[in-house]
Amino acid sequence: MAEINKLSVGKVLEKLRRNDAPKKSKMMRLEEEAEKMDEEIQRLRAATRRLKSGPRAGTTGRD
Repeated sequence: MAEINKLSVGKVLEKLRRNDAPKKSKMMRLEEEAEKMDEEIQRLRAATRRLKSGPRAGTTGRD
C-alpha cells in the first residue's frame, strides 16, 4: 500500500511560493557579479588615491 504524506496547509503554500519565485538567468547573475566587482575596483582605486596623495606621501616615518 502506498504511504500518503500529509502536509500542513502552511508547508504546501511555502513550497508552492518557493517554486513560483523567479529564477535569475545566468546573464542576470553575471551582470550582478560584474557590478559588484566594478564597485570593488572603484573602492580600491579611491583607497589607492588617498594613500598616494596623503599628507605623509613620500616620507619614511622617521621625522
